[in-house]
Amino acid sequence: MAKLSEIRTWCEERLPGLLAQYDVPGAAVAVDLGGEVADHGTGVLSLSTGVEVDTDTLFQIGSITKLWTSTLVMQLVDERLIGLDDPVRGALPEFRIADESAARVITVRQLLDHTAGFEGDIFTDTGKDDDCLEKYVATLADVPQLFEPGRLFSYNNAGYCVLGRLVEVLRGKPYDACLRDHLFTPLGLTHAANGPWEAILYRAAVGHLRPSPREPLAPAPIWALARSNAPAGSMLAMRARDLLAFARMHLDGGRAADGTQVLSARSARAVRERQVDLPRLGVMGDAWGLGWEIFDGSGTSVVGHDGTTVGQAAFLRLVPEHDLAVTLLTNGGRGVDLYHEVVGHILRELAGVELPALPVPPADPPRVDAAHLVGTYGSRMFDNTVSQDGEGRVWVERVPKGLAAEMGMETATIELVALEGDTLIAREPEDGFHQPYAFVAGEDGGPARFLHTGRADRRLTP
Repeated sequence: MAKLSEIRTWCEERLPGLLAQYDVPGAAVAVDLGGEVADHGTGVLSLSTGVEVDTDTLFQIGSITKLWTSTLVMQLVDERLIGLDDPVRGALPEFRIADESAARVITVRQLLDHTAGFEGDIFTDTGKDDDCLEKYVATLADVPQLFEPGRLFSYNNAGYCVLGRLVEVLRGKPYDACLRDHLFTPLGLTHAANGPWEAILYRAAVGHLRPSPREPLAPAPIWALARSNAPAGSMLAMRARDLLAFARMHLDGGRAADGTQVLSARSARAVRERQVDLPRLGVMGDAWGLGWEIFDGSGTSVVGHDGTTVGQAAFLRLVPEHDLAVTLLTNGGRGVDLYHEVVGHILRELAGVELPALPVPPADPPRVDAAHLVGTYGSRMFDNTVSQDGEGRVWVERVPKGLAAEMGMETATIELVALEGDTLIAREPEDGFHQPYAFVAGEDGGPARFLHTGRADRRLTP
């Protein structure tokens, strides 16, 4: 097994070349092995300024924020202010969705493990004031229920915003203040920001996007998404070392470096325990805990979370058996490919863990009988129409609507081929990987009810 000093040297020598290879403007990596930390940053904050990344650079962590929200909730569980199986409505009576019967019974646990069942990609901007989460929750009254609570996993950003509001109500202060008072301060974090108004005080990375597929990367036109989605991952930024201080607390049974018990040891274990299995997708975890993704296949327990924002991508992995945590923070380009190179190398060298390869289509895929799969599946963001032509080829036409259309996303037609059972996969890569499409919840060979890509889009056609 390599030593941490060897990993530090490898990062210093290899990371600049890997950034160039994968068109990533800047990145920071940090490794915590048994409480000893090594970190390294390279590249630039922004292609427009050329200011260099260093180990104190702040990157947005995107949906890794959900782990912070789940930790705030578990602190409330520790204090017996809420129970995991309590209906959310008990502490948050204003919680409303279109299905009143579901709203009455959805539990805290179901929000944490993404099984609440209502549509989750709701990004309504309700302003920048401290009441934005309260206003956001009030906008959910017409959000449809996709399936009965607890039946299926479907990634739910809106559910974590509801959890953030729950934390606000039970703590009596805004979500940002809860993060600062109950996590930043007891963990001793010095380089963490609740949004651009704080991040500007530090060396902060800027996300990068391609104006079109054929154009080079350019700084994103905005730095962050709506503050009303902060508990789901729209705002939080920090340096890699501070993210690992949070991870170390979870590895150490809820204790901060100075011995402060930030979270009970019981809750620190519970958040990583398997709650729900996912369809075979290969681009997300195999299962989910109370916020944490669970990755099977290596023979060693690996948990973590990823996050993306406007041109930034973040990755966090923990290997509790080896007392190891690794994070990679990036600001554009082929971040997933860089993750496989860098985090894959570190996990292999320090824990003997191999990252599973991303799924790819078979070299000679068999013909698919897609009669029970064809139809239109939709959400507020996209309509996906699956068809099979006279030659037996299967296609999905993805039509953006709502916010996706407003953001300029274009209609795409994607050929799907067989992968495994009722899971098909895109023949051609998009954004560096082949997206699997799992068709689930059909009964007795009947039509699939959902098209699952991490989110469950319900069938709209008979």
